[in-house]
Amino acid sequence: MPGPGTRLKDLISSIRRRGAHFFPTASIGTYLVVMATVITLPLILFVGYLMLRLENEKRDDLRRETVEDVRFISRNIDRRLQEITTSLNLLSQFPELESGNLSAFQTRIGESMSREGLYAILATKDGQQRLNTRVPYGQPLAKVAQGADLSSALESRRISVSNLFFGQTSKEWVFNVTLPLDQKLSSAGDALILTQNASDLGRLISTENLPQNWAIAIIDGANRVVVSSSQDMQSGTPFAAPDVVSEMTAFSGNFFDDKGNLYAYAQLPGWQWKAVMWGPMAAGQAALIDTWRQMMIGSLLLVLIAIGGASLVGRQLRTSIRDLTRMAERIGEGEIVAPIDTRIKEANQVAVALSNASFDRSQAEDQLQLLLHELVHRSKNILTLVQAMMRQLGRENTSIPEFQKEVDHRLRGLGMSIRALAEVQWQGLPIHKLIETHLDVFGSVSGRVILDGTDFMLSPEAAQNFGLVLHELTTNSIKYGALSTSQGKITLHWKTFEKDGQAMVLVQWTESGGPPASQPTRKGFGTTVIKRHAEGAFGGQVVTDYLATGFVWTLEAPMRYFVPKQSEQFGTQ
Repeated sequence: MPGPGTRLKDLISSIRRRGAHFFPTASIGTYLVVMATVITLPLILFVGYLMLRLENEKRDDLRRETVEDVRFISRNIDRRLQEITTSLNLLSQFPELESGNLSAFQTRIGESMSREGLYAILATKDGQQRLNTRVPYGQPLAKVAQGADLSSALESRRISVSNLFFGQTSKEWVFNVTLPLDQKLSSAGDALILTQNASDLGRLISTENLPQNWAIAIIDGANRVVVSSSQDMQSGTPFAAPDVVSEMTAFSGNFFDDKGNLYAYAQLPGWQWKAVMWGPMAAGQAALIDTWRQMMIGSLLLVLIAIGGASLVGRQLRTSIRDLTRMAERIGEGEIVAPIDTRIKEANQVAVALSNASFDRSQAEDQLQLLLHELVHRSKNILTLVQAMMRQLGRENTSIPEFQKEVDHRLRGLGMSIRALAEVQWQGLPIHKLIETHLDVFGSVSGRVILDGTDFMLSPEAAQNFGLVLHELTTNSIKYGALSTSQGKITLHWKTFEKDGQAMVLVQWTESGGPPASQPTRKGFGTTVIKRHAEGAFGGQVVTDYLATGFVWTLEAPMRYFVPKQSEQFGTQ
């Protein structure tokens, strides 16, 4: 008599035999036709269910997307305000402002600022304008408008953005970015202001992807429109009804009004302004729903076509799929595979694509490892340089504001080198390009620096270190040296030569036409940068001469510290 184990095996065998009769042996084409038919019927029913859910899903998607879009717009406006803030900090350091030569100050900045849509104003604390680049220098000027929030900016002692107000000089709606000046600049005025027409911000609010009847606006702290894409909402008008404005209490979000319009808003970081996007919900969903309906209809048609063609391609497809599957498995194991040849043209194209993908994947993995190592290396170099800078400045400065000012000043010089290197993907930078990049930020004084030397490629590390030294030399010259006078000039000369069998570089900074140079009474961070840092970074020797004709700085160092390792080939000049 058979045991329990034997009876169980017989039962399993019986089930398999019945299943084999229920699913007879057939070609892949036959099974594809049957499968497509079985899928098609429930798919048609399921489409109806999807259409019921689609309304709610797309409604939620649209709400999320509008918040992301309005945040993007707010970042665009914030970047513009930050650019204006940076310009204010730079203008406040111009020597003409410190000396009180307002005519020269306006001549120097007026044209360049107006090209950017900006106009500079110097004002006293009672609001009296001493300079306005919208009008010629010397013309009588009125007081700053009440809506410019000058007193609030002076009380806060930090850079502030005003609400929108109607400019008396421009005869347009404008806004001000105000920088309270230090006590040492009080002879020029108490506040330096950059003003811009509100309409100029219109280019920063893109309406290309907006649904029909939707609009975007920037509103100030008083909930007045700064700029808007809506024809019905002009600059200076109140944004909306109080019940709508009262809903915008968070940093960002969205809500519906009683008319079914969707509002999305985002606060500008650090400012009182907001970016707002609004429009009817139906208009925002119409295109999405229509697209999904077309996709469903198209999917159904493709299924029907597949049923007719499945029986024709099934036999060839079976073998090709198996071969392609084996290729994919080998690619998954990290192999580089050669394309296979089948009787299906598309399958051959997929095989070629898979073969190319296997090769590209191998290359991409190698490139990724290289980039990761390079990123770690460059990050360590920059952090080491910044740490050394912080420690030195921390020992020299006795107050937080002085420390912050010095750190900002030095990091600006380092940032210019990094930005120039990023433009060429850290592949090195010509010395001419590096020098011009650093000198351009100082305005017209760059025209009094004479460059004399044959161009050659600097390594990324050399570009950062030499840029830091060059920025310090230029700053010192503007403060105390040749560039502090209108007659002064600088000759920056470099050359390569051989010494004791190795290639060397000589770089010389010579000032003339300025005041006599004198030995500093103490060694600060600037002296450390141009002396000790330069010697350490380039493995050379720095000589500083304080002559009656002007300051002279000379660096003599091996060429290998300047050029990329793969580019250490040069001749003697």
